[in-house]
Amino acid sequence: MFTAESTGTAEAPVPCYRIKSSSSRPIQLVGVVTEDKEAQGMFKSMDLNCVIKLLEETDKPLRDLAQIFKILNLCARKIEKHPCFVESALDILKLSGLPFLKKKVSDEITYAEDTANSIALLGDLMKIPSSELRIQICKCIIDFYHAEPPKKHIPGYQQASSSYKIQMAEVGGLAKTMVQSMTLLQNQLIVKLWILKVLQHLSTSEVNCTLMMKAQAASGICAHLNDPDPSGQFLFRSSEILWNLLEKSSKEEIIQQLSNFECLLALKEVFTNLFTSGFSHYDRQLRNDMLVITTIIAQNPGAPMIECGFTKDLILFATFSEVKSQNTLVKGLKLSNSYEDFELKKLLFNIIVILCKDIPTIQLLIEGKVVSALLTYVKKPEKHKTIEWSAAQYEELQLHAIATLSSIAPLLIEDYMSCQGNARVLEYLEWCESEDPFFSHGNSFHGTGGRGNKFAQMRYSLRLLRAMVYLEDETVNTDLCEKRAIQQMIGIFKNIMNKSNEKEEPIVLEIQSDILLTLSGLCEYHIQRKEIFGPEGVDIILHVMKTDPKKLQSGLGYNVLLFSMLDSIWCCILGCYSLEDYFLEKEGIFLLLDLLALNQKKFCNLILGIMVEFCDNPKTAAHVNAWRGKKDQTAASLLIKLWRKEEKELGVKRDKNGKIIDFENLPGLSTEDFVTLCIIHRYLDFKIGEIWSEILEEIKLEKLRPVTTDKKVLEAITAASENIGKMVASLQSEMIESQARQDVLNEQKIYAKIQATNKQRELVNKSWENFVARTSNAKTLKRAKRLQEKAIESSRYTKRPQNAIFHQTDIKGLNTTVPPGRVVTVESTPAQLIGGPLADTDIALKKLPIRGGALQKVKTGKEKGEWGKCLLSFGCGGILPKNRKQVA
Repeated sequence: MFTAESTGTAEAPVPCYRIKSSSSRPIQLVGVVTEDKEAQGMFKSMDLNCVIKLLEETDKPLRDLAQIFKILNLCARKIEKHPCFVESALDILKLSGLPFLKKKVSDEITYAEDTANSIALLGDLMKIPSSELRIQICKCIIDFYHAEPPKKHIPGYQQASSSYKIQMAEVGGLAKTMVQSMTLLQNQLIVKLWILKVLQHLSTSEVNCTLMMKAQAASGICAHLNDPDPSGQFLFRSSEILWNLLEKSSKEEIIQQLSNFECLLALKEVFTNLFTSGFSHYDRQLRNDMLVITTIIAQNPGAPMIECGFTKDLILFATFSEVKSQNTLVKGLKLSNSYEDFELKKLLFNIIVILCKDIPTIQLLIEGKVVSALLTYVKKPEKHKTIEWSAAQYEELQLHAIATLSSIAPLLIEDYMSCQGNARVLEYLEWCESEDPFFSHGNSFHGTGGRGNKFAQMRYSLRLLRAMVYLEDETVNTDLCEKRAIQQMIGIFKNIMNKSNEKEEPIVLEIQSDILLTLSGLCEYHIQRKEIFGPEGVDIILHVMKTDPKKLQSGLGYNVLLFSMLDSIWCCILGCYSLEDYFLEKEGIFLLLDLLALNQKKFCNLILGIMVEFCDNPKTAAHVNAWRGKKDQTAASLLIKLWRKEEKELGVKRDKNGKIIDFENLPGLSTEDFVTLCIIHRYLDFKIGEIWSEILEEIKLEKLRPVTTDKKVLEAITAASENIGKMVASLQSEMIESQARQDVLNEQKIYAKIQATNKQRELVNKSWENFVARTSNAKTLKRAKRLQEKAIESSRYTKRPQNAIFHQTDIKGLNTTVPPGRVVTVESTPAQLIGGPLADTDIALKKLPIRGGALQKVKTGKEKGEWGKCLLSFGCGGILPKNRKQVA
């Protein structure tokens, strides 16, 4: 429990003196004699009890934590030259292991940074070469996780939260420095054990595990698994740390750190020693833990499992019970039926599956006779025979072995066939189908759904056969057919159709799917095997086709079964005319169209493909035309509906009448793109022509002469291909010419637009010039006025109609050559220069929306009056000069 508040360098000429602290009350601080005075014989031992008392009497422990650790650091620096400082440092460290006290609730947050830095100092102090100090630091850190309440309550203080120190250790990065301190130790086993104990506690946190991972903790710990350890704790704590690192940090990074020769060699030696020499319950558990860690590492293809010899030993350990070996490692060794040994056997089967993914491992599997060992489990349980496993254990191992064979046997075909693998599996399936009483436990992963029956055994046996058949190895498939596998699997399918209940339904559906897929693999490309499949096989397919459509959405596996059924139609029926006819007679086409009408996109392509193949049979068309769906829907209507749906999904657009409006109306295409599109449309034709061209070239090279009929056919095909090419080339030429003509038209339009713009600009300029001439020359203005009047007179009737009323259109006294408005005003010219109201007009202006009121007529000379009238007539007062001199 830190209770110190004062600070100082701890170096003074006297043993004890008073200094001022941050509080108002001065306290005693034990001084440390400097080196000079120590040399003079003036060194005195410190009164640690006094120090403890002083530290306990402080008011703000968390606040002064940094100062206390500074004292600790100063003491630690002097230990190398002055071992007497060890005792002081140890006493302060003992206090560090006690709970921290806080006066305010906010103290934990306020002094978090100082606390984290202080705790981080503990890791740095591990560099000091003092075993006693290092062990005390480890004890102090372990006390973080086993905090004890203070012995006595100090008034005004309360204990910090139990997780506060742990959290501050994470923030300060203590885990990283503790990992790094492992490299400073050579043969100090006791210190190593203490550090491992600390790391074991620290590794319970994800933050610390990440820090340890960055410090390469996994590889550093694993490489020293075989260090001498009479206590037996080293291996246990190391495995616990590795487990935590794998679970709480980046698994991929930890695997990468462990995937080196040194680590794997250490793991191999540890596992081998525990496997051959470990007999206690603890040894067996530790052995299994090491195997699980090895299994995780083996998932990395780059791990040198073979190079270090680990793979070979694991294969030996996995098979020595079934295949007798003279290897000294397993000579005289026997597994018990204890839980740990049972788990070990399953783990060994599991790691073999992982190891076989590495191709070089295959040769070791052959040498280890793994297939032979696993096939020993493919047999019915023997009664009245003493075995090393209990009935439940043997059942689970048996299922696990068969599941392992499904991964191993396809890689070792020769071993599988030499051991009569097909015969053993088929015989085992015969027992699974028999009425032999067998009370399976079904209490394992592989035994799911098989309690009280043989479905689990049947499931994994059929999965093994399916894996072998899909290798398409003719030796394996022929051997199966010769052993009547087709008839046997059809019989199994028929027997289990009505035997399952709801709990067993998923596993039964999987069995049925595997049977259909296996039959498909056997019968594809072989008419004789399809004939063996026969009407009985067609009947089981028809049975699946009649499944209630509602079950397809149940999630139990009916979709998989339906896929398997469609595959078996394609592989087991199509191509065999007798089976096709039987399928048609049993209304198979009707059932296919019923499935198609469900509009399940994932099935449509397969069903349509099957329908296309069936249409080669002349009897199919009548069945297709006779089919009627819901609401009396015909097959043609169904197909057209599916076509429209496909078009909609593809984004093909249609008008209101259903016509396609964009087949080629693709956005953003240039002429060059359309030229290419022509080739794309005829790609298949060109490809076919290319193939026939190659055929002709091969005939010429081989100097063969086709018969007359074939020669005519070849000539016709060649001519057709050439015509298609010419047609496409002609279409492309038309597109290019059309584009060229369009470019010329566009160019002409642009030129015409430019000409019109220029002409308009000239007219505007000419109009402006005329306007300026009228405003600057009175004669020009008068001439324009006369032309205007003449134009007006010429537009009038020469003879007035009788009884017509003539309306005067001219404004009396107003001389204008432009159509006048109601009001003509000039803001830029003073009213005194222009005149008052237009007295000579008949217009009575009651209000004028301009500043200054109506214009006043000014008496001036005749010339000035005429000039003003003309300008007003043209409404150009806005550009008049302000005085007569400017006009002149």
